[in-house]
Amino acid sequence: MTAEHRRIKTAEDLAEGAAWLAQAEPRFRPVLERTSPLPLRLKPPGFRGLIEIIISQQVSVASANAIRERAEVAGLYQPQLVLAAGQDGLRAAGFSRPKARYAEALAAADLDYEALETLDDADAIARLCALPGIGPWTAQVYVMFCMGRADAFPPGDLALQVAAQHVFDLADRPKPEVLDEMSQAWSPWRSVAARALFAYYRVIKQREGL
Repeated sequence: MTAEHRRIKTAEDLAEGAAWLAQAEPRFRPVLERTSPLPLRLKPPGFRGLIEIIISQQVSVASANAIRERAEVAGLYQPQLVLAAGQDGLRAAGFSRPKARYAEALAAADLDYEALETLDDADAIARLCALPGIGPWTAQVYVMFCMGRADAFPPGDLALQVAAQHVFDLADRPKPEVLDEMSQAWSPWRSVAARALFAYYRVIKQREGL
């Protein structure tokens, strides 16, 4: 399996990546000591997983969880039911007006999720970003947690930026392009680095990141 298609599916996969990361970047060692074992945090692939990530855009974990529960009750994890619900049904479940539009557009797009699995990370991200309401963060999180790719990393995530500032003793929170450049040194296990930083954010802030 190429590094591009390496997947994280088990705790053993995470442990392999964490061992590599601690060797490659010693400053991750105390982070991993405080956060191990890292959670898999895998999400269901396909339409449901992508809708759940869209729900998570720019809201707190608590708010996202509440909307997910309402979406579950309303049956909004199937494309045909999203289209049947329309804007009013989605708004009643807690979707913001823009997210309701994104969910409808995704339901109508008939995305081939199985074909997406055959693409390399960059092409999968580009394919997802071509859809309304799906930017780099949403696509990177999908590739990382729904497709289980080992080398995905969302540098625009605030929690990752805050955690990286602490871990690497930076004067300022790194901008996305800076954190993206930093993350290149953690390849081919950047998804493990992301999990470690998400977990460390919870330690230092006493609240969830993603």
